[in-house]
Amino acid sequence: TIHHHHFLGARTPRAIMLSSLRLARAASRFASSSRAGFPSAIPAASTRTFAPFPSSRAFSDAAPADPAAGAPINTKLESQKAFVSSLISMLPKHITGAAIQKAHDTAHNHGEIVLDVANPASLTPVLRFLRDHNSALFRTFIDVTATDFPSNPARRFRVTYNLLSVKYNARIRVQTFVDELTPVPSAVPLFCGADWFEREVWDMYGVYFYNHPDLRRILTDYGFEGHPQRKDFPLSGYVEVRYDDKEKRVVQEPVEITQEYRSFDYSSPWEVFSEPKVVPKAVEK
Repeated sequence: TIHHHHFLGARTPRAIMLSSLRLARAASRFASSSRAGFPSAIPAASTRTFAPFPSSRAFSDAAPADPAAGAPINTKLESQKAFVSSLISMLPKHITGAAIQKAHDTAHNHGEIVLDVANPASLTPVLRFLRDHNSALFRTFIDVTATDFPSNPARRFRVTYNLLSVKYNARIRVQTFVDELTPVPSAVPLFCGADWFEREVWDMYGVYFYNHPDLRRILTDYGFEGHPQRKDFPLSGYVEVRYDDKEKRVVQEPVEITQEYRSFDYSSPWEVFSEPKVVPKAVEK
């Protein structure tokens, strides 16, 4: 076991003091940046009274009972409702709907808030608001994914962003619907971790993200045509890849689903042998 004094012994008191000063300066800069005001892109309505996000650490499983109804009050659910109402009132032009999925699931930290954004261009102010507001602080980008609904061409793809607030130990989903041609603003300027996730959505579904620094395929090969996760994409694909011994390289060819020749006998398997013919005996006169 290596003890801490082995490292401290190799450093002079002056070096230790300078390190402490650097840590103190970094902490003060972080505190001042977290107390800074909202960015200019956040609407002016954000100065209204905002219900802070309910932290799961602040509530116990045993909620107080309601004397009128005689049933326990779901304090976490009521706080989530207040938080959603505050979001809708502060961003009425951007958030068109909200829901709390599995609200009564107390075994998994209650429900998860889902925000609907009708206009894809509103994703940027909504994500910035959730990241920077002091009562939200969803600063951890989990992922972005998509779902294909080919039966509804006008709202074919549902693009979903998953965020995490470490301070409040909570998650939130922001989703919007687009067709095949409508682009979606990239979240990379807000969250650097969205880079490869948006490339994957573009590669698998064909949803275009504008203002992305490097939007190109990430899972399929160069020259690949189509988007494999679309429901109208064939399971066998369009091309196959193999190594050619003559050309000494990997070649791409159209898919050929071949099989060896087989002769199918559609007669009953129990009738293998034909029944013997019965010759009638000659009738004696």
